[in-house]
Amino acid sequence: MTTKNTDLHYKEIVDKCKSIFLKKSKDYGTSWTILRLSSLTDQLFIKAKRIRNIEISNVNKVGDSIEDEFMSIINYCIMAMIKCEEVIEEEISLSNDRLQMFYDKYYIATFELMQKKNTDYGEVWRDMRVSSFTDLILTKLLRIKQIEDNMGKTEVSEGAFSNYQDIMNYSIFAIIKLESENQ
Repeated sequence: MTTKNTDLHYKEIVDKCKSIFLKKSKDYGTSWTILRLSSLTDQLFIKAKRIRNIEISNVNKVGDSIEDEFMSIINYCIMAMIKCEEVIEEEISLSNDRLQMFYDKYYIATFELMQKKNTDYGEVWRDMRVSSFTDLILTKLLRIKQIEDNMGKTEVSEGAFSNYQDIMNYSIFAIIKLESENQ
């Protein structure tokens, strides 16, 4: 598969996630703005741990698919990136237009990062297992938790924002792999 196909598939997945994000915003408003960044990190951790538990046990009693959980991770990453970079008052209702603007801003930045890394690494992710993406996501989340415990300060490492971008990209790669396995 070529990078062009990766780009198209990536955008298709993000379009699905964005649609869900905007529909949930109509249902729930922007209640997530009350969450501290650490709470969003914990929500991401819960989703990733559920995926890992299903991968290990092969038992899924709730019924939501692994693909659905990766899509949730993508949307929580967008929320976390918004919270990292934007000044949003808690419990403020964001308009649909503003939400779309934020979503697109952070999706595009993360997409551009993926394109750079994908060029450098030669799409090596295609040879990885989905379970490795899950483990890498959990590793990134533990790093973010440590950064949060250090009050956001790092000595030589990238900050939380970059880790959220990597988590989003790993989730998209996992969905691409899962969809290709199911064809």
